[in-house]
Amino acid sequence: MTNPLAAGSLDGLRALVTGSSRGIGADTATYLAEAGARVVINFRNKEARATKLVDKIIAAGGSAIAIGADLTDPTSVTGLFDTITSEWGGLDILVMNASGGMESGMAEDYAMQLNRDAQVSLLTAALPLLSPGSRVIFVTSHQAHFIHSTPTMPEYLPVALSKRAGEDALLAMITILDAAGIGLVVVSGDMIEGTITATLLERANPGAISARKSSAGRLFNVSEFAAEIALAAVEPIPTDHTRLVGDVSGFGTA
Repeated sequence: MTNPLAAGSLDGLRALVTGSSRGIGADTATYLAEAGARVVINFRNKEARATKLVDKIIAAGGSAIAIGADLTDPTSVTGLFDTITSEWGGLDILVMNASGGMESGMAEDYAMQLNRDAQVSLLTAALPLLSPGSRVIFVTSHQAHFIHSTPTMPEYLPVALSKRAGEDALLAMITILDAAGIGLVVVSGDMIEGTITATLLERANPGAISARKSSAGRLFNVSEFAAEIALAAVEPIPTDHTRLVGDVSGFGTA
């Protein structure tokens, strides 16, 4: 897909995209880098993929570094921002893309730890690096954004509830962000074809994604949704701080 951002439109800006070694995060980081931003590729345990993406961005004329960090580990998050401060001195764009909750072998409350608690801790830790005019983007799904009015697949429920809890907790920080001149945009999309979440859902509930696609008419793919996230870094902030991507006619009120 063609980059929705103009070349050079982000020259001089510094961006961190969490969970960006693959999928939506990787494509979002690539779009930002192509527009001129220096980008941090964040990973938890996919260092080889993160390094490969950094090499790809640099080969194309962009600027990027890879920094590993487990967002549920405060010490790890501190190290992440210490490195960013040392390398670049601050941030202008923070894309909160990393999420989870369907992985096997994790603690029972892992979804809430990552999708709510870690997101609040991450933004709180990032505040000293963000200056007036900076933009924070929280990535979520319609299934999570509308969970209080529209039921979702049972397999996705823990993720949906924790993502909505994370969204609410971040929106509760609006007063602090406004005072600092920092913008917050929640970008919500339907199930995205080609993501690990879609793969895990299909494995747990065969036919779930095709059924959702049939109901919605179409689903965005990874690069299409990443383009919408990238646009949220430059477009005016919506009055309600929420950018709904794609059709929402099958969902109730938020």
